[in-house]
Amino acid sequence: MLNSIVKKSLLNNGKFISTKQNLIIKNQKNLFSTSFKRLQDSNKLLIKKPLYKRAGNAILKYGLIGSFLGISYVSYALYKENNPSKQTPQSDTFSNGSKRKTIVILGSGWGSISLLKSLDTSLYNVIVVSPRNYFLFTPLLPSTPVGTVELKSIIEPVRSIARRSSSEVTYYEADALKIDPVTKSVHVKSVNENDYETDLNYDYLVIGVGAQPTTFNIPGVDKFSSFLKEISDAQDIRLKIMNSIEQAALLEQDDPERARLLSFVVVGGGPTGAEFAAELKDYVDQDLSKWMPALSKEIKIAIVEATPNILSMFPQNLIDYSQTLFTKGGIDLKLKTAVKRVDATTIYAENRDTQQIEEIPYGVLVWATGNAPRDVSKDLMQQLGPEKQNSRRGLVINDKMELVGAEGSIYAIGDCAFYPGLFPTAQVAHQEGDYLATVFDKLHKIDQLKFTNESLNDANKIKKNNAKIDKLYNKIDKFHYHHYGSLAYIGNEQAIADVTVNGFSFKGAGAMTFLFWKSAYLGMCVSLRNRLLVAMDWCKIYFIGRDSSI
Repeated sequence: MLNSIVKKSLLNNGKFISTKQNLIIKNQKNLFSTSFKRLQDSNKLLIKKPLYKRAGNAILKYGLIGSFLGISYVSYALYKENNPSKQTPQSDTFSNGSKRKTIVILGSGWGSISLLKSLDTSLYNVIVVSPRNYFLFTPLLPSTPVGTVELKSIIEPVRSIARRSSSEVTYYEADALKIDPVTKSVHVKSVNENDYETDLNYDYLVIGVGAQPTTFNIPGVDKFSSFLKEISDAQDIRLKIMNSIEQAALLEQDDPERARLLSFVVVGGGPTGAEFAAELKDYVDQDLSKWMPALSKEIKIAIVEATPNILSMFPQNLIDYSQTLFTKGGIDLKLKTAVKRVDATTIYAENRDTQQIEEIPYGVLVWATGNAPRDVSKDLMQQLGPEKQNSRRGLVINDKMELVGAEGSIYAIGDCAFYPGLFPTAQVAHQEGDYLATVFDKLHKIDQLKFTNESLNDANKIKKNNAKIDKLYNKIDKFHYHHYGSLAYIGNEQAIADVTVNGFSFKGAGAMTFLFWKSAYLGMCVSLRNRLLVAMDWCKIYFIGRDSSI
């Protein structure tokens, strides 16, 4: 009995000692593992990651953050653009009983739309009249006939722009036929099938109807050439180019008719003509050469210009760079050459050096030079008489954009207006529109002070208000145009720039200037929608090319 108890006790003591030893060993292992991990962590701190890995991680991290913020901003901006806030309705009077005056804006070009965007529409009843129910971003129009940029990408509906104003804006899709400066009314006619006509009364009229192409009375130009001022012009040019290429493909290579059909001529060496020629050359070299390699080598492109240079608004070194690039690229520059006559197949032009008449066969002729007043402008000029309106270039205005002969009620801006030193460009029209918005703001304040005077009996208060009125009139400064420079695309992904902004001057040419040209034009688009569509069009041609179909 005693022996069994002793044995059992010894056995239990052995188990206890074994368990204790196991715990000690386990604790030692845990302690060693923890120490080893700490040693590894300290080594990691001492041994830094390679610079390229850290840089890559940082770029990835901040790239994702930037992408998220960029997408959020674009999404919010698009939402605000497509969901504008509620507008104040139009009314005959303000809350104080004073009359709310009416501004009628004719046209939907650069001047008219710039005015509409800058104008505080809560101060007036604003009516816009234009046969074109959209704003056209004309600087990119030369890119559209060959499909570099889609036509839908460079237009913005007038109603969309008007809807983003603080107060309601009335838009009529109509032509202005006649302006009566005596009765202060405009006779308009609907462009729809019903041909509805009516008179619109105004307190202030802003004429921004632009200009129409001029042929300089050269026989055959109006009948056989295509202009490049509107969307319909771009569509017409595209159709003619594609048809000429397809017709030429049916003929033998040595057929003179094939050579004529593949000759594309641009008359006018300004930005529009030069940029279109450059875009057409890009299309032939970058896209058509893939699908019709033999035929694409036969295509000839020429620019006919009456002056000694193309792009004459640029410095001479940039002109020389452009002309050299055009010549190397295979574009024939016919300088000092004036068109005298055009028929269905041939241009007859005189070289001003040799005085010889040159015959230039063509398949497609694009006329990109000259402006003339529209009929409504001509009619108004005749009403006011040659003493007041003495220029053939357009409506004569003073330095405050007021129409000479109808000061105080009629203003003219953009290509339809003429003032010495101001040229018919988008840049000029844009600044004129912004300027007029500030003028109308001051005129409203003057009207309110005059209305207040009518109810006052205190001579001193009337005197003070009259002093304020005189001060506001004096604050209506003369229009000062600030030239920020010129840009032009010259083909092969190169551009030229002569820009001056806030004292900073930049003159450049080449591929980097082409990127600047792109960014500048994107910034000038009137809506975020336009910017996105144009950017996507540019990306598209790099991946899938231009569309070669009609």
